Amino acid sequence: MRTLVAVDLGAQSGRVAVGRFDGSRLAIEEVHRFPNVPVRVRGTLHWDILRLYADVCDGLRAAARDATVDAVAVDSWAVDFGLVDRAGRLTQNPVHYRDSRRAAAVEGVFARVPPREIYDRTGIQLLPINTLFELAAMAAESDPALAAADQLLLIPDLFHYWLCGARTTEFTNATTTQCFDTHAGMWATDLLERLDIPARLLPEVVEPATQLGTVADEVAAETGLGGATVIAAATHDTGSAVAGTPLNGERSAFLSVGTWSLVGLEASEPVAGDAAYRANITNEGGLSGTFRVLQNVTGLWLLEECRRSWTAAGRNRSLEELVSLAQSAPPLRSLVDPNDPLFAPPGDMSARIVDYCSRTGQPQPESDGAIVRCIFESLALKHADSVDVLGRVTGRHIEEIHIVGGGANNGLLCAWTAAAAGRPVHAGPAEATLVGNLLVQAIALGEISSLDDAREVVRRSFSSTTYEPAPTDEWREARERFAALSDAWSGAGAGVGA
Repeated sequence: MRTLVAVDLGAQSGRVAVGRFDGSRLAIEEVHRFPNVPVRVRGTLHWDILRLYADVCDGLRAAARDATVDAVAVDSWAVDFGLVDRAGRLTQNPVHYRDSRRAAAVEGVFARVPPREIYDRTGIQLLPINTLFELAAMAAESDPALAAADQLLLIPDLFHYWLCGARTTEFTNATTTQCFDTHAGMWATDLLERLDIPARLLPEVVEPATQLGTVADEVAAETGLGGATVIAAATHDTGSAVAGTPLNGERSAFLSVGTWSLVGLEASEPVAGDAAYRANITNEGGLSGTFRVLQNVTGLWLLEECRRSWTAAGRNRSLEELVSLAQSAPPLRSLVDPNDPLFAPPGDMSARIVDYCSRTGQPQPESDGAIVRCIFESLALKHADSVDVLGRVTGRHIEEIHIVGGGANNGLLCAWTAAAAGRPVHAGPAEATLVGNLLVQAIALGEISSLDDAREVVRRSFSSTTYEPAPTDEWREARERFAALSDAWSGAGAGVGA
């Protein structure tokens, strides 16, 4: 029996879980969960990274109480980073990817390096949230934090450094930064230098399932993890989630649904060319030489922001209540494009949804339930559209969709995605990120020999629910209306930062 610990940091919350692997099946127990609350200081939105580290240590102590821990690994959201100086001290709290400075830097970057060149080199979707734009903004402003820095560490790598002293970046997350040349398999140093970004900051890139070292003595004394190995699993949470998804070869698409919906396919090499560029397809590194060919869709962020503003107004409802209200609301009445820039910043999301519907000539949602239904139906249609786009660009015939993450527990969203896509949806495991993190640790320790074997463990260990497609004339008509939304909106959301 191996006892493994996964730390999963999300944009809204973090958790620490213990995995017990007996060589055939994996059992998971969540031992600690904590909020992740960004902080705005003097106009800049930061992650409260030291609070997160203290919470992680609390979780590690809980994990070590009842068993000897063999290994631990951290995964998190992508693109954000900490800068450490020569003494290993953090120069400032990491900046949140939704801070407005990145969006403001985009045009300046494109003036110096054409967007098509950036895309062809990195294979990564051109999004204002990407690491490249934050670094370019810092360089353009002569930010003193950049000058004082000795090394850049992405969020999971920063935690691994604090746990064991290793200063590396893991491949699945490095590729998301738009600073990595996916074709050359190395940092795109010449591209960065054209933007005055000091490439010296970028650390060695290691493969997923790399053992980084033993937990440092002071961490062992504080947490009880003495002797545990720190492993760079798939440090990008989507990389872990896909590793924990029981895909059935090229006919399967994955859909990892949380704050973001990541809709994609697994491929042996990046997908490039005019069609991929026009579709803004992204190519992120995976396990065993694979790439995640996907589209990023703004996911349950819309609902999370609505709930935040409703709670502030005294309407604090559970997710179950909101799902029930959505189910009772009139169907397919009002739709939004979740990826419109209007919905990117924090704020009063329900008011923005009403405004979007009004400006596009649709009925305005008149209740919380109608707004939630609008969000779920719009996400289902966006999921279906992304699957079709991926199929066209790659030439694959996609027969099924695997939904993992928190969205796998949302029966309405799963059923409506199946109806919109006209394909069966297999939902589960909901904890695919934790599953993938733990199984990659098992690979690193030699307990599992391959990604295929890891997915067999997933099938043995966790059940799934299948939602058969039930396409109707109403859903077909909704897809036509949804496809026309971007033209009808005509850029009304332009100028809103990511």
